[in-house]
Amino acid sequence: MGMRVFVTGATGWIGSALIPELLGAGHEVTGLARSDASAAALTNAGARVHRGDLDDLDGLRSAAGASDGVIHLAFNVALARTGDFQGAVEADRRAIEALGESLTGSDPPLVMASVTLVLEPGRVGTERDAPSLDAADVGGPRARLAPEQVALSFASLGVRSSAVRLPPTVYGDGDHGFLANQIAIARAKGVSGFIGDGSNRWSAVHRLDAARLFRLALENAPAGSRLHAVTDEGVPTHTIAEVIGRHLEVPVVSIPAEDALAHFGPLAGFLAADTPASSALTRDLLGWQPTHPGLIDDLGEGHYFHSRPAQSPEPEDNHGETL
Repeated sequence: MGMRVFVTGATGWIGSALIPELLGAGHEVTGLARSDASAAALTNAGARVHRGDLDDLDGLRSAAGASDGVIHLAFNVALARTGDFQGAVEADRRAIEALGESLTGSDPPLVMASVTLVLEPGRVGTERDAPSLDAADVGGPRARLAPEQVALSFASLGVRSSAVRLPPTVYGDGDHGFLANQIAIARAKGVSGFIGDGSNRWSAVHRLDAARLFRLALENAPAGSRLHAVTDEGVPTHTIAEVIGRHLEVPVVSIPAEDALAHFGPLAGFLAADTPASSALTRDLLGWQPTHPGLIDDLGEGHYFHSRPAQSPEPEDNHGETL
């Protein structure tokens, strides 16, 4: 039987794929909308609308309390981009607390979007990894461990909570995230660059495969589950740069680490990360089988290289950039 599902970030990059996934499985969807445009998009997609934002905690409690389950995708990317990443993390934590408090005691699902960047770098992370958070993590991607920990803590309070860790790149046709920015930089510089020897690895997932996993987690994930939405365990960044160079017909070059910030700007830190992750346990647990092309094959289809206008995500939109 279908559930009444409240979704935050419902008009974002993953959310806009999740709504038809949920509706197709027989669920009723209510999406959080902070603007008229978002509300119209939800209505056109066949979902109900709850007006508000992540700072409206009473509104979040009300919407969650009227639902059978919640999928929390939203993250205030705009605030993070102002330099107040920790403020965005704290807003996320408060929102999850409000959502969880409204669900406590009746065993409903609460599925939240976390990131694989919380894992230890340089090794293949698994769903069993539960890193600790320390003072050095404040202000960086690993700070998102705090909202993940809050969400999973509700498992002891009668909530079937789970955390779906998204990789750095959630790709697909229409993406304006990290890959699109990397391609734009290659166009502007006339070279497709990678940092150092380019052996560091990016994990990735197609957004339609990610949407399906969120639906499966809503329906079946056990309380306290950590899940990995990962199709490609680890693609070397030099391989990505080579595909970009081939499509743009520009040289592929190594950028020394000391020059990376000047060349790539804010993207440099993410391009330097080595964050491979496995999803074997998730696939076994939920029967999740990705069906869409892997990252390199998707890049090879060429849609990333079509001319497209720049877009800015809604302030509460993961948009494929799992900061």
